[in-house]
Amino acid sequence: MRRILIVFATTVPLVFAAQAQTTEGTSTQMFVAPKPTDVLSYNLKGLKIKNEANDDVGEIKDLVLSQNTLSGYVVSVGGILGVGEHYHYIVVSPKAVKITYDEKDKKWTATMDATKAQLMAAPEFKYVGRWKR
Repeated sequence: MRRILIVFATTVPLVFAAQAQTTEGTSTQMFVAPKPTDVLSYNLKGLKIKNEANDDVGEIKDLVLSQNTLSGYVVSVGGILGVGEHYHYIVVSPKAVKITYDEKDKKWTATMDATKAQLMAAPEFKYVGRWKR
């Protein structure tokens, strides 16, 4: 009987210690620390996209997430000075847009190797169904 009590007394603390480690390990995986090189969504939404000729070709309006990963930018293309013109929304790959930050000017920029005409010819994205605003 004494042996059973000794075994019980030594194993119970080990079980609770293992459970505490598991709980602690799970909670620390829930949080991340952004790196100084990371970009926040508010830095991207509304960002004008220019091409290599420094022409405005579009503006990032939204982000597309697929399985918790950035899979596209919703870009508005078209319109003249935003006065009564129809905007054409498209989705472009994040690999097609180069996002940079100028430390000196404290300014974000987006560039893309495309003309406005090429973007206007891309398949249109519509905010319908589950994406309706």
